[in-house]
Amino acid sequence: MTEPEREDLEARLGHRFQKIGWLERALTHRSHTFLSDERHNERLEFLGDSVLGLAVSQVLVVRFPDWDEGSLSKARARLVSAASAEAAANRLRLGDHLRLGPGEEKTGGRKKRNLLADAYEAVVGAIFRDAGFEPAAAFVERTLLNGAPLTESLLAGEDNKSALQEWLQSRGMHPAEYRIIKESGPEHQKTFRVSVRVDDRSLAEAEGRSKKSAEQAAAGLALEALLAEDGNEGRSR
Repeated sequence: MTEPEREDLEARLGHRFQKIGWLERALTHRSHTFLSDERHNERLEFLGDSVLGLAVSQVLVVRFPDWDEGSLSKARARLVSAASAEAAANRLRLGDHLRLGPGEEKTGGRKKRNLLADAYEAVVGAIFRDAGFEPAAAFVERTLLNGAPLTESLLAGEDNKSALQEWLQSRGMHPAEYRIIKESGPEHQKTFRVSVRVDDRSLAEAEGRSKKSAEQAAAGLALEALLAEDGNEGRSR
C-alpha cells in the first residue's frame, strides 16, 4: 500500500493507525499468504466480530433502556449481519485494498460478500488492537450504525427464509430447498409439515397452518442449527 493510498483509506476509516501493520493484516486474505510469510486476517476478524457485537450492544442498551434481553438480542442480530458488514465495507471501498491470491482475484474476490464482511470485521479488530475499544466502537457507530434504523422497527417480524438464504450465500453454499412432507387435517384447516434441505442434507422440519408459515418456521430452525454448528466449529479451531 503506497503512502497516498494509506492516507486516503485512513481518511475514509476515520482512524490514523499508530501501527500500520494492523491495517495491512486486516486487509490480507488467507489466499494471499500462500505467496508469502505474512499473516492473514482471520484472527483479527474473530476479534472484530466480538468487538462489533459489544459496540452494537452498548448502543442498543443506551438507546432502548426498557427493552428486555430478548429484544436487545434480536435487534443486535439484525444490525450485526453479513449484509450490513458487507454494505459498510462497500461504503468504505475496502474491496479496492484487499490483498488476495491469484485465485480469488480471478473469481471476483473483491466483490464477494463473505470476503468484504470478513474484512470489515477484521478492520474493527485492527482498530481495537491499535487503539482500544472506544475508537473501535466509534468506528462501528460511524460506519455501520450511521443511518441504520435504530427504532422499534428492529423488532418487526423476521423473514427467516431471507435470513437463511443470506447466511448460505455469504458462505458460498447452494440455496435452500423446501419440500412438503406431510399434509393433515380437513381441507379448510390443513396443517403442513415442511422440510428444508441444503445440498441434499435435511436441516430442519416444521409445521404451519399454511405452506408459507411452515417454510418460515423451518427456515428459522435451520438457521439456528447452522449458527450453532458455526459457533462450535469456531471454538474448536
